[in-house]
Amino acid sequence: MPRLTRASALIGLITMATAALAHQNVQNPAVQARMDNMTAMARQMEVIGTMARGETAFDAEAANAALDRISSQANRIVDLFEAPETDPQSEARAGIWENFGNFSNRAMELELLAAELAGTVEDRATLVAALRRVGASCSGCHEDYRINRD
Repeated sequence: MPRLTRASALIGLITMATAALAHQNVQNPAVQARMDNMTAMARQMEVIGTMARGETAFDAEAANAALDRISSQANRIVDLFEAPETDPQSEARAGIWENFGNFSNRAMELELLAAELAGTVEDRATLVAALRRVGASCSGCHEDYRINRD
């Protein structure tokens, strides 16, 4: 299995499994809204990832639509995280609010990147390139601002 395929498959499985488990017993509606938005983005990444891995048929229209949805969902991140809401199930690190300017900038960068890439996917090569760029943006922010419950 090529490196991209293994890594993408692993990221997709971990993301979806973690999201499913993390959402159980969330009491704070604001935290639930944040988690729902992040899960929605993960689902769009899975659409792109399964195509990149060849697990589903390549569909440029669906890939571009997924990127557009990621941009729209990224647009909500700053508002959803503005208040330092907590919940035992939350995966948000306190660093988000300690360095909210950086966090906000990274969310806006993801929004703009996904918007820039939406409409550019024409073949598997451009899909893989888009996946790598968006994935790197997501991973970089998660490294700094998300609690790893694995």
